Amino acid sequence: MTTEPLPTITAYQLLGGEAVIRALVRRFYELMDTLPEAYAIRQLHPPSLAGSEEKLFMYLTGWLGGPQLYVERFGHPRLRARHLPFPIDGNARDQWLMCMRLAMADEIGDAKLRAGLEKALADLADHMRNRAG
Repeated sequence: MTTEPLPTITAYQLLGGEAVIRALVRRFYELMDTLPEAYAIRQLHPPSLAGSEEKLFMYLTGWLGGPQLYVERFGHPRLRARHLPFPIDGNARDQWLMCMRLAMADEIGDAKLRAGLEKALADLADHMRNRAG
């Protein structure tokens, strides 16, 4: 008798796939673009957020266990290296996380799943810091 491993269910699948990730990223950038509390992080982005929105969607899709859209188009993310030209301090990190937490609260109903994702994204955002403060 052979036993096959159970299929792994990814965070991407648990969240609801492409539609939910697109909605999350869209809401994230809406918040960044409109909240006065996100002014500093918004200033690090180009006037149009369309390109940033698409790149974050592609990155999160793969990062959450879905198709590796970002890697297929741009290669390895090298997130920290790609963000080095931008001054990311604790304030910028906190503003980014605020927008992401609010977007997740709007788009992800499962509190337990949202909490796990918040922790992982907080760790990722902290890793992007490249300036004191």
